[in-house]
Amino acid sequence: MVYYLGRFLLRLLLLLDFAVLTGFMYLLSFLPRAWLDRFYPTLFRFWCKAFVHALGVELSLHQKNRHDLPERYILIANHPSAFEDIGVPALFPVYSLAKAEVRDWPVFGRISWAAGTLYVKRESRQSRRQAAAQLAQALAEGKNIALYPEGGCKGRRLFRSFRHGAFDISLQTGVPILPVFLHYEAQETFEWRAPHTLLHKIWHFMTAPNKRANYYVFDAIDPAGFEDVESYNRYVYQCYLQWQEKYLE
Repeated sequence: MVYYLGRFLLRLLLLLDFAVLTGFMYLLSFLPRAWLDRFYPTLFRFWCKAFVHALGVELSLHQKNRHDLPERYILIANHPSAFEDIGVPALFPVYSLAKAEVRDWPVFGRISWAAGTLYVKRESRQSRRQAAAQLAQALAEGKNIALYPEGGCKGRRLFRSFRHGAFDISLQTGVPILPVFLHYEAQETFEWRAPHTLLHKIWHFMTAPNKRANYYVFDAIDPAGFEDVESYNRYVYQCYLQWQEKYLE
């Protein structure tokens, strides 16, 4: 009884601390952009870690890479859940590409915008082109970027293909792709599918029967080894199929 009471009180304390931090982050987000760029992305990573702890999720990084991570990279990952929106930046210093609707989320959308998140309207070709240009510019400025080549949350198992965007940018800039495979042990609970809202998923994360999230990072893939975007895309997708068979079966 004492053990469970202690765990409840600890969770309550973490939630209260996170609520205070979120209010502070929200107020800071109204500072001029030039000021925010100096410190807010680092603070955002701390906020993501605090969010993970408040949800009680056990976020585990599995370093399957045999070589050191490059100074600059394009992080890609499968996208089964909304949790990776905080899980990935909690572990990696990246600027993320998110769907345009995230910008309109109450409080969280404002914080993500202030952190330098880039947005894209997935159904708009013009928006995708603009996002690609912004991602290339971010890489030119020495930033690492993160995106999800499935083109959205497609379910706990890989979608039938990857979009070309990440591979095209990698070939154009020479920046390697850093593949990360995500596996939630409570797959059905973490998966985001209609009609779930953000609040639904937050509740699901907090009440999950198994809260372990496994993030497997592998060696970066050099674009110099590929002649065109199709072969590059196909090779990386096959790697993800192998990891899916290994970690999800």
